[in-house]
Order: sequence, then C-alpha cells, then structure tokens
Amino acid sequence: MITRCLPDIVQRINEKMDNSTAELNKLPKVMTSTREALFTLLHIIGSTKESLIKILVQGDFSEFPDDQSMHSTARLADMLGQFSANLQARPQTVTDEFMMDEIKVLEECKSIGLPNFIPRSAFLAILSQRVDAIHTKPVEFIRDVLNYIEGVLLSVLTKYSENFPQIQSSLKRAGRNLITKIKEQSVNRVIEIIEMEKLTDYTCNPEYMTVYTQKIAAQGSFITAVLDNMISHLRKYDAQLLRQAFDMKVRITSYWIIVIRRIVDSLALYLQFSVKNLVNSQLQKEIGEELVNSCGGGEVEKMLEESPSMASKREKLKNSIKLLKECKDAVAAIVDQNSGFGDR
Repeated sequence: MITRCLPDIVQRINEKMDNSTAELNKLPKVMTSTREALFTLLHIIGSTKESLIKILVQGDFSEFPDDQSMHSTARLADMLGQFSANLQARPQTVTDEFMMDEIKVLEECKSIGLPNFIPRSAFLAILSQRVDAIHTKPVEFIRDVLNYIEGVLLSVLTKYSENFPQIQSSLKRAGRNLITKIKEQSVNRVIEIIEMEKLTDYTCNPEYMTVYTQKIAAQGSFITAVLDNMISHLRKYDAQLLRQAFDMKVRITSYWIIVIRRIVDSLALYLQFSVKNLVNSQLQKEIGEELVNSCGGGEVEKMLEESPSMASKREKLKNSIKLLKECKDAVAAIVDQNSGFGDR
C-alpha cells in the first residue's frame, strides 16, 4: 500500500515545490546598491512609458484585454464624439422668441447711415452671445478627458511598481502632479480657443457661403409670411428691420456651423498633442524631479529596503521550499527501503 501511494505523494511534493520556486523567482531581486535601485527605477519608468504609448497613442490594449476602460484610444474617441454631439445639439426654439435676439441687437447697434447695411458690431454681439452660451462645455470636456487619462496613468504606474510599495506613493504623486499641471495649461488653452472665436468673424471654409446662399433664398417668403400675420410676434416690426434680422439670422446660423466644428477640431488636435507630449517627455521628467531632484535621491535609497510584507513572503517561500525538499528526501528514503523489501 505504501509503495502504491508514494509516487502520488512525490508528484504532489514536486508540484508544490515547483510552484513555490516559481513564485519565489517572480519576487523582485533584493537590491544591494544604489546603482541597482536606480536601474530598477529607470526600468519601471521605461516600462510605464512603453505601456502608455501602446494604450494612449497606438490603441494597443493587449495588456488589458478585458478592461474596456483601458482601451484608451476608443474611449477618448467616444468622449470626443459625445462632446461634438453635445456642442452641436440645437436648443429648442420658443416660437414667440424666434429672431428676437437679432432684432434687439440690430435696434441697439443702429446708427446714422444707409439703411441696408448690417452693422458688423451687431453680428459680433450675437456671435459673442452664442459663444458665451457654450463656453463651459469645452472646459468641462478637457477636464473630463484629463481625469480619465489620470486614471489610466495611475493604473499603469501601479502595475509596474507593485513590487516596490516603498516608492509607489511617490510615483503616483508624481503622476497626479503632472496631470494637475497639464489640466491647468489645457484649461487656459481651451479658454483662449473660445475667446478667439468671440474676437472676430473669419473662415476660409467655402461651406459658409454655400449654406448662406441656400438659406437667404427664403427671405422673401419669410417676409410675406410675417406680413400675412402667420408669424404674429414679428408683425409690429417694419419690413426693412425684418430683412436685416433675417439676414443676420442666416449669417449667424451659417457661420455657427463653422465655429462649432472648428472648436471640436481644435480640441481634438490639442488633445492628441497633449497626450503624446505627456507620454514622450513630461512623465519621465516629472517622476525624475519627484524621486531624485526634490528628494535628493532619498526615494531611490528606499528601494534598497525591502518592505516587511515582501520580506515576510520571501521568507515563507524559502521555508516552504526547504520543508518540501526535506519531505521529498524522506519519501525517497522510504521508497529505497520499500525497494529493499521488494528485493527480499
């Protein structure tokens, strides 16, 4: 009976010993010099950078196949698409307010001069109102995007520094500090983009004239509808003012299409630029300043001191392997004894 059971026991001992040895080999090497610690730190930074390039730039999510939140190029595209749709969504127009903004602005911008000229100041006033109505959306979008990127960055940093809890908090702090700086710069940049749209009216896009020409063709029928009392709240205004207001409405509507698309395009390009800059240069610099320059190298020295939990795990695995070897030797001795009995 003993002879029959021994092979199975030996197999189990070997399996446990192999598993323990493999787990021990996976533990980080105990470092004995600052040079080794610095080399390991550079490896962590390099691995983090390579991973972020794959995730944020190349769209390679092989490291996180089942975690869709880490499929970053797709998630960023989703966020940009939602932002674009939200920005282009047309607010519901109240019938008795149709064209009233244009009429009010034209009445306040009128001056002594020819009656068939639309003051440019009136157009810019309406444009400024439109831009002010949506100016918070681009800022909210860039903040949401950077909050998402911060989550991705911290996840990757955690993955590659999990064996070094001594410095993990410092690495995460460097990541958060970097995102905070980029967020401040990005918000300022987005505000500039929005303010530029209020400053002047310009486009080289031929679509503006195409849309304007199509829409202005309905001016005559619109004036007729007002005169026939079909649009009652405009009936009290004279035809000349209505023509100007209609023209203004068409100009603003045609130009607003260009403005919205330009804002979306500008933020998309700026986002791509910021992500590549973050990964290629800013992250490594920020971590270096946090761990080396700011702390005088103290954080690197911490890597020489193995954490209590890691040291305990290493010791338990060593003891387990030692005991398993002793068990294997004992079983081998029993096998030899039984073999001797068999020979008799």
